[in-house]
Amino acid sequence: MALTFRQLEAFHAIMTSGSASRAAELLQVSQPAVSRALADLEQEVGFALFDRVRGRLVPTPEGQMFFTDVGANFAGLDRLRAAAARIRDFGSGTIRVASLAALGSTLVPRAIRRFRDAHPGIAITLHIASSAIVRDLVVSGQFDIGLAADEVDRFGVDHRAFGSFRAVCALPPGHELARRKVIEAKDLHGRPFVALAPEDRARARMNRAFEDAGVRPDIVVETPNSATVCALALEGVGIGLVNPMATDGFAERGLVFRPFEPAIDFKALLLFRPDTQRAILVKAFTAALLRARFRPTN
Repeated sequence: MALTFRQLEAFHAIMTSGSASRAAELLQVSQPAVSRALADLEQEVGFALFDRVRGRLVPTPEGQMFFTDVGANFAGLDRLRAAAARIRDFGSGTIRVASLAALGSTLVPRAIRRFRDAHPGIAITLHIASSAIVRDLVVSGQFDIGLAADEVDRFGVDHRAFGSFRAVCALPPGHELARRKVIEAKDLHGRPFVALAPEDRARARMNRAFEDAGVRPDIVVETPNSATVCALALEGVGIGLVNPMATDGFAERGLVFRPFEPAIDFKALLLFRPDTQRAILVKAFTAALLRARFRPTN
């Protein structure tokens, strides 16, 4: 079977764009050239990739199955293109970091500034995602370092404790509880409450604290991100318990933060691809993360 890259490229472009004409535009070739490449590919593979329905190309079941593998290979090609661009623009050194949102918008940017002060020629990729996706990106080898919440599956990934951040209570502007210096679990009984997602271990710790105090907040919204809890509290939707690392900028907009009792911690892990912790750039960036954790303004 003599498949060519041009044939596969035409097929991939048709599948992703939806038509031969748009595929031709993407590839900057004529539509007849795309149609010829598709016809040649169908002859090589021995089955129809598309049905022709009233002038439209509709993928056959076999075409859909074939595209799964073709798409995976093109994803790898896209990574190669991105790597080539980074090498061209920044040199050979790269570091790829994936982080949960609570740290990715505050602590990690501080670490990047520190790291770039010492390594100005290194290209950095920062991706913000859920902890589960961060873990998968590291395990698959697409990213070098991950920052994830402690509920993440640790199988198949090197990990170490990164930090524990004590929850604070986010209160809408002008809320009556804002007069108190410390908010206790009992203060939230029956009040509108913006909760974290059920799978979050910090949420589980909050639930235990409420149960121990005989308290039942009125959960009006659930969301996986502390920053979203802050935004909802700022709008007066309810009170929330949030990771303090996700609160930057909200106090200036009027949101009120108070310590919460009993103590509830947000715990984060550093994740690494197996055997990468010894890499010089990974060690240097890890050090920058650890310094940013304790001295955020320096």
